[in-house]
Amino acid sequence: MALDIYPAIDLKNGKAVRLLKGDMGRATFYGEALDFAKKFADMGAKYLHIVDLDGAIAGSPQNQEVIEKIVKTTSLKIQLGGGIRNEETIKSYLEMGIARVILGSIAIHNWAFVKQMAEIYPIVVGIDAREGRVAAQGWVEESGVDSNELARKFAGSQVQAIICTDINRDGALSGVNMPFAQEIALHSGIDTIASGGFASMRELEMLDCNPHISGVIVGKAFYEGRINLQEAFQLFCNK
Repeated sequence: MALDIYPAIDLKNGKAVRLLKGDMGRATFYGEALDFAKKFADMGAKYLHIVDLDGAIAGSPQNQEVIEKIVKTTSLKIQLGGGIRNEETIKSYLEMGIARVILGSIAIHNWAFVKQMAEIYPIVVGIDAREGRVAAQGWVEESGVDSNELARKFAGSQVQAIICTDINRDGALSGVNMPFAQEIALHSGIDTIASGGFASMRELEMLDCNPHISGVIVGKAFYEGRINLQEAFQLFCNK
């Protein structure tokens, strides 16, 4: 089975940025989000992972204009998270052309709602944790909820995938926390996408060999020139 690679665009004030360990005060701006989306498509990407960072903090969408431009300009299958808290927002993004939406903070406090939405719409759950405890509201709030316990809530549901982010590694180029991702996969029984800290082509080989991990989010490693994404797509996504 091919490993799905999701190049990432995190949006802050309409621009593509990367945070260090989820800290909004430590954002590196890289440029125009639309330009990067086009670049990913030209490289051979099938998917795109977008997070509306402003929306995650505000609890409602904040970067719809640039998101819609990306949808209309590329044919990428986009999964989108950040500030999506109700059915109305889910429907509006899907009508815009988003392939599937990511529910994070709402999954902590109302997992029954998320399971209900997953029976109707293409839903992905985001489990973002520090040392096994799930964070919410753009990672600024600690929920105290155990990440594996939350993953178990979605076992047997129609949730399409779980994206698990080790916040302490995110943007740090310190390597993906594979044991963490594997635990989430085993407790949920759902396709699991590893996120946070991805750093090298060597990691892609290791992830590709792990039957519990279906995909990986690639962010800072691309923006800092640590990985040739075009080569990665050819090697791992075209099997």
